Amino acid sequence: MEQKPTRARILDAAHALMSTRGLARATTKEIARAASCSEAALYKHFVSKEELFVAVLQERLPRLTPLLNELVEQPGERGVVQNLTEIARLACEFYAESFPIAASLYAETALKRRHDASLRETGMGPHVPVEALDAYLRAERDAGRIAADTDTFAAASLLMGACAQRAFAYDAALGKPPPQPVEEFAATLARTLVRGIG
Repeated sequence: MEQKPTRARILDAAHALMSTRGLARATTKEIARAASCSEAALYKHFVSKEELFVAVLQERLPRLTPLLNELVEQPGERGVVQNLTEIARLACEFYAESFPIAASLYAETALKRRHDASLRETGMGPHVPVEALDAYLRAERDAGRIAADTDTFAAASLLMGACAQRAFAYDAALGKPPPQPVEEFAATLARTLVRGIG
């Protein structure tokens, strides 16, 4: 069987180690070993562990940003509830997978500062999905599909915040499963939000 390219192996290894050990405790040496490459090879593909973390978020976790960008370009293709349900489902999955990885950032101030600087340089960060959802909701408001007085940023913040809170409050490690499956939660959240802005 043909081996995956080095970059793909590094991303797979980083995703696995960061998910189980957290970002702070997953070293580049361990990641390289798990990827069957040298640490020097890892640094040929990624300048820093923070850059590798951002790549894991973008390439190994559920892809929320492409859907949001597509909806901004083509609002009205499907119903608002259907779109928000899909956004909420992906956001729940993204936060559930990224929370265990990113939580350890808050334990190490220096790593958090480096990570924040890396996000600023790449234009990434937790604000991006909120702003993209805000843009989508503005497009729907401009098309007359939601109320003209809708505060789209507040609505976007409510949806994304609820999805992030679900991942935080019902982390599998705590042994308390969420009260609803993700599909049901996403649909209920979307319907509830649209009642307020529809």
